[in-house]
Formats: sequence, C-alpha cells, structure tokens
Amino acid sequence: METTSKRRPKRNHTRKPGKQFQAAAAKVDASTLYDIAEACKLVKENAFAKFDESVEMHVRLGVDPRQANQMVRGVATLPHGTGKEVRVLVLTTPDKEQAAKDAGADHVGLDEYIQKIQGGWTDVDVIICSPDVMPKVGRLGRVLGPRGLMPNPKSGTVTPDVAKAVTEVKAGKIDFRVDKTGIIHVSIGKVSFGAEQITENAIELIQVLFRMKPSAAKGTYFKSITMASTMGPGVKVDKSSVPGI
Repeated sequence: METTSKRRPKRNHTRKPGKQFQAAAAKVDASTLYDIAEACKLVKENAFAKFDESVEMHVRLGVDPRQANQMVRGVATLPHGTGKEVRVLVLTTPDKEQAAKDAGADHVGLDEYIQKIQGGWTDVDVIICSPDVMPKVGRLGRVLGPRGLMPNPKSGTVTPDVAKAVTEVKAGKIDFRVDKTGIIHVSIGKVSFGAEQITENAIELIQVLFRMKPSAAKGTYFKSITMASTMGPGVKVDKSSVPGI
C-alpha cells in the first residue's frame, strides 16, 4: 500500500525590524561617520524603549587577539559612571572586611562565599579579592571564568587595597577585553544621561583604548567605532572627531 506524507511548510525565521526601530533608523544615515558629540546625541534621541536603555559602544580594533602581544584588555574609569547599580563581592581576610563594607561592597567574606560559588551562586557583577586569598579563589576558575567574573590583577580586581577597588568600581570603573573577532563591546552609560555626559564617557573610553595600542599591532588601529542604545540603530563615529587620538 502506498502512503503519502505531508510536508510542513518552511517557516520564515527572518523577522523584520519593528516600526519603532525603522522610524529611528530612518533618522540615521548608515553611510555617514558622525562627529562623536553628534553621534551621542543621535543615540540618545533615537532610543524608543520604555525602559532606560544602556548606551553601548562597539569598537573594532586592528589587532589579532590570537596573538598574546596584541591582546587588548584593561579598565577605564568613566567620568559619569555607567548608570548601572553594580553588585560587588569582596573575598578577603577578616582584617579587611570592614573597610570593604564601608566602601560599599554588597557582599564581603571568604569561605562561605567560596562554598556558595562552588554550588553555582554567581549573583554579582564584579568580584574583588586580596592577593593573599587567591590560592582559594583560584579554584573557582571553572565557575567564574566563563562568566567573566574571575578576579584579575590586570583589571584591578586582585589588589591589597580592596576598599579602594570597591570605591572605583562603584564610581564607574569598567573592565573590557577584545573578543576573538577583534571587537570591544562595552556599556558606557544610559540614555537618561545628558548628551554631554555620554560624550565625555565615550571619549574617555576611546582615549584609554588609544593609549593601550599594542606595539605589535600594524596598520589601522581603530577600524570602526559604532554606538547604539540597547534597542536602537547603530551610529557610526568619525574617529578623527575624538580629541587626543
């Protein structure tokens, strides 16, 4: 007996941008490189979500992240912070716990938090620790590493002055690292910020990246700089409009 089977029609998984996004994108010329101040103003004006969107910066660098001497990783202290409430855990010895709490750390301790993390708890944004506890914290690499939470001296999260580190993080210090495609992705504020505040944060990040250019990197260093709100269209930045680079 011959049987037939009905084939399900193929679904179109390509979703068209919503009307609000299309309206915002229509106000941005995708072929134009905007002055940094104008770009920040456009990002702010074209945010349409009902929540306070983050302002994101995506910088494509002319580096090969596979080469150790071309890895770009560091920190920047944004003059106006990120607008995000950063949850900080400090892992340290008892003699430094009170100073960390006074500086504004949300969680402070050692062994009890190591046990919680080993059990899967990672409900924090930044972990800071003193060098003398790294032998214990180092065992958490498999849990913290993939989440980008592992303390590291290069990012200032392994330091004898944990109180100072907490103060800096709470004030707007951010950690960044180039990804495998050579791009830095980082949040530099909120659309509720003033346009000048966003501009000053953006300039600070770009200047920090400029100072970190690896000597081994050849050719064009800043290949492209794009800004966008969480839900909004990208705005290309003219790198020549950024002072000091």
